[in-house]
Amino acid sequence: METRKVQVTGGSTYTVSIPKEWATENDVSAGTEVEFYPEGDSLFLTPHSEEERTRGTLDITDLEGQELTRAVMTMYVSGFDVIALEGGRISTEQRATIREATQSLVGLEVLEETRDRVVVRDLLDSSELSIHNAVTRMRLISTSMLEDALAALRDLDADLARDVINRDDDLDRLWMVVSRIFRATLRTPKAAEELGVPREVCFDYHSSARQLERIGDHATKIAHLTLNIDEAIPEEVLDAIDELHADAVEVIDTAMDALFEEESEAATRKANDAREQVREIDERVRQIDELLRDLDPTRAQLLGLVVDSVLRSADYGGNVAETALQKAAPTP
Repeated sequence: METRKVQVTGGSTYTVSIPKEWATENDVSAGTEVEFYPEGDSLFLTPHSEEERTRGTLDITDLEGQELTRAVMTMYVSGFDVIALEGGRISTEQRATIREATQSLVGLEVLEETRDRVVVRDLLDSSELSIHNAVTRMRLISTSMLEDALAALRDLDADLARDVINRDDDLDRLWMVVSRIFRATLRTPKAAEELGVPREVCFDYHSSARQLERIGDHATKIAHLTLNIDEAIPEEVLDAIDELHADAVEVIDTAMDALFEEESEAATRKANDAREQVREIDERVRQIDELLRDLDPTRAQLLGLVVDSVLRSADYGGNVAETALQKAAPTP
């Protein structure tokens, strides 16, 4: 850390020098334009850039399959708008993997292809993205997935179960978008200004989106378990699971309402209500465990995993409530 004294020039203009080492590293010299972004009691300075698109290059010579897919996703989440994937000779299999990876990411399209190079570009304007809308959409998808997964379990509806599994891709795409937006706000204050949301709130949204993505994973797990159940499940067990599900959704909805609540006192009250509801759910789980003891071990184990996934979904709602409490707390 370096300190500088503020000077007054011309009788009314405040000036301060910037560290020479930082200026040199960032190509700042006499005549260079810089940008200032106020945030609370802080003022962020960054060199003005004419480049509107962030470009990145990745050597994929030794990458294939899931490793290549993860590499493309990492470049996307890291905030690159134009990604050049290069290799001595890009194979047909690598090209297919790249196309599949781009199709699983919002806004990404293949822009150029040559023998040794594939360029993909994000066609969305980052300033038009809304992290609030993305998280809201994740909330709707994750809770509907959980509801439909348990409906598929009740009716042993294989088609509905497969539909739930397929919808997990939609949730993952939104999770990637939220992660990309969040990392952009960490990288540059300009992104936070264009977004219109403070970086602390972006962090809260990102943390909560992770919990919603995990709820979707457990809905998918229930759907997979349903595909392995052949015989009808006792009605009393289904009714008990439905009641547990209703309690879990109440936790998730109350917690998300607290997260989006602008008034601190109301947000705190809702978040505490959600946390209290999580504690009350444990007793209902114990009652279901008693019912499962009357079933044969294999079926009891499968249904026990279903109950555990619903319980964990409620716990993730509780985590959102914790985040909402932090968001509502007074700022130091």
